[in-house]
Amino acid sequence: MTSHATRSPSGNPTRARRRALLVAGAGLAVTASLALTGGTAATAAPAAEAGPTTVEPAGHAFAATLNGTATFKAGSITITCTASSSKPVDGSTNNRIPEAPGNSNPAGPVASGISAPVYSNCRGSLPGVTITITTSGAWGVSMQHGEPSTAALSAPAAGMVLKSSGLANCTVTASPDGPATIPATFTNGTPSQIAVTDYALPVKIEGGFGCPTTATTALLNATYDVTDVTDPSAQITVSGG
Repeated sequence: MTSHATRSPSGNPTRARRRALLVAGAGLAVTASLALTGGTAATAAPAAEAGPTTVEPAGHAFAATLNGTATFKAGSITITCTASSSKPVDGSTNNRIPEAPGNSNPAGPVASGISAPVYSNCRGSLPGVTITITTSGAWGVSMQHGEPSTAALSAPAAGMVLKSSGLANCTVTASPDGPATIPATFTNGTPSQIAVTDYALPVKIEGGFGCPTTATTALLNATYDVTDVTDPSAQITVSGG
C-alpha cells in the first residue's frame, strides 16, 4: 500500500510535518509546565511582564480575616472552617506594609511577611470527627498590580498540619516537601479582599480507615478581608502608581 503525506495548504508535505512537530512540542511544553505547577489547562495563561506596584498606606499594619468559610477538599473528605485570621503581633514586622519607598516597586510585586494564619471552628464532612489545624513558620504575601491585581501567599514547608480524630484519625501535612506559593486575586474595596480559588495545595495524608491517603493535593478555597489596623478608617490598596 502506498502512503500519501498530508499536504499543508501550500501543498508542501515537509512544511506540514514541521508545523505538526512545532504544535506537538508546544503542547508538551504546556503539559510539562502544568505538571510542575499543579495547574490545569483551563486556568493556564501566558506569563505577563510584571509592571509597577504600589501598596498603601505605607508603613501601616494590616490584618486578614476570613470572610465566609475556608474549605480544604482532599479526596472524598472536605474540611470547612468558619474562622481564620492573620494579625500583626507587637514587636514583629509581620503584617506591615513597607515604609516608603519600599511600598513601591517599579517592576514587580511588593512583599510583606505575615503571621502564620490561625484556623478555628473547623469541621469535617464525616460525622463524629474533630478537626484541629496548627500553623507555624515564616509566611508571607506579595501584591502585584494588574488586571486583575494578584496576591501570592507563601507558605513554608509543613507550615500547616491538619489532624482529625474520632471515627477517622488522619494527619494532613501541607507542602510536605518544600515551600508553596498560593496564587490569589487582590481586589481593592471597603474592605479590600484576597481570594484563593481552587488552588491544589500539595499534601501528605497519613492515617488509617477513612483517611484519603492516596490524595496528593487538597483544593483550597478562601476569601479574606484585608483591613488597616493602624488606621481603621483607611483601606489597604494596590495600584500601579
